[in-house]
Amino acid sequence: MQKIKALSVLTILFSLIILVAACGGASSNSQGKAIKSAPIGKNMTVTLANDTGKLKVGEQEVMLTFTDAADKAVDVGAASLNFHMPAMGSMAVMNDPASLTTTSTPGVYKGKVNIEMPGEWQAQISFEGTAGNGKTSFPVTAY
Repeated sequence: MQKIKALSVLTILFSLIILVAACGGASSNSQGKAIKSAPIGKNMTVTLANDTGKLKVGEQEVMLTFTDAADKAVDVGAASLNFHMPAMGSMAVMNDPASLTTTSTPGVYKGKVNIEMPGEWQAQISFEGTAGNGKTSFPVTAY
């Protein structure tokens, strides 16, 4: 009976290890769900993503991924991300910059940003470094 209990415990532990390995564990490099992508630089694309695939009002984490034509991440050097809303009526211009950091995957950047209000923002992205330089902007809606 003792051998059966020990074998059951080992089987459960082994099954859990297999399950975690198959699911990839809790990877800190997860690129999340795409909010929007746009061309940037020479033959590259940048993708803005987060855990939900939607930009929300308030503090949140976002990911920027720069990829080449083969969809492989490209190390672009220094990157920046700013959310811009132009002045409307008596409301002043708003800029909500993201604080970006590199990840263990070159070309993938993690950022924190605080989006002040719902509505349409311009995501302004630029880079400068080993891959040259480039910039783009595209509209995103915060909910």
